[in-house]
Amino acid sequence: MKATVINEYGNEDVVNYTDIERPEPTANEVLVKVHVAGVNPVDWKIRNGAGERLGLKLPIMLGGEIAGTVEKISGDVKDFKEGDAVYGIITSGGFAEYAIAKKGDIVPKPQSLDFQNAAAIPLGALTAWQAIFDLANLTSGQRIFITGASGGVGSLAVQLAKAKDTYVIGMASGRNEDFVRGLGVDEFVDYTKQNFEDVVKDVDVVFDTVGGDTFKRAFQTLKKGGFLVTSVEFPSEEKAQEFGIKAARVFCKPNAEELTAISKLIDEGRLKAHVSTVLPLAEVKKALQLSEGGRTRGKIVLQVEA
Repeated sequence: MKATVINEYGNEDVVNYTDIERPEPTANEVLVKVHVAGVNPVDWKIRNGAGERLGLKLPIMLGGEIAGTVEKISGDVKDFKEGDAVYGIITSGGFAEYAIAKKGDIVPKPQSLDFQNAAAIPLGALTAWQAIFDLANLTSGQRIFITGASGGVGSLAVQLAKAKDTYVIGMASGRNEDFVRGLGVDEFVDYTKQNFEDVVKDVDVVFDTVGGDTFKRAFQTLKKGGFLVTSVEFPSEEKAQEFGIKAARVFCKPNAEELTAISKLIDEGRLKAHVSTVLPLAEVKKALQLSEGGRTRGKIVLQVEA
């Protein structure tokens, strides 16, 4: 089968789109025929060297977000049958014609989504869910400020926060204003025209997906006792105490119960995927370059031709 493998860390030159033997599921595992795979910043970060820091061993099969059908199950898996349409996040190997998923990594695909749109959901939606609900404990009536509101994670966070009946302030560049307003934000901030900390004040929660200087300045937008959660930085406990807030980094983990709740919101029409670019699996290098460029609205996905 075709798969994407790196044998060393580096730029796109180390990415090999090659033939390998199809894996076989063992205890509590499912073999998924991948129809579409989602592309995420973690993929090129692993390629660039983060894989070593994450404890991964070379060679590494890239890709962690899939939508497809169950091809084969191990004998102890009772939740699925062959042919079931599923989606979810896996440890590795998603940029391939077939991938191994643990039983708790995948759930039935939302009935209202095709595979392309389904592949754009799991990692971003679970990251947003675990950030704003599990860590920051966002509740109805609170105010949340979301940086990078037009991105793959930020756009889903906006919709999840609105589904919780909160007041949402979304930030992006002016060219993405219509898109972000269409997600349902209550206020839009164009970071190219103003310093967001001058206009965003006393929010309960900040969800930062941008990092860098944006992350540092976001502390100023929170009220005392607020919560700053980030998907890209490592917050300082000392700085959080200085501002009288709590801060944490979210590390997305597979969670079948939460992904099932996300699927319900999708089928109710309260959460939508936003696919910006569809490329064939063979163009995985180009997909990683686009993701690393950081200018994509919504999600990049790879269509698998198996």
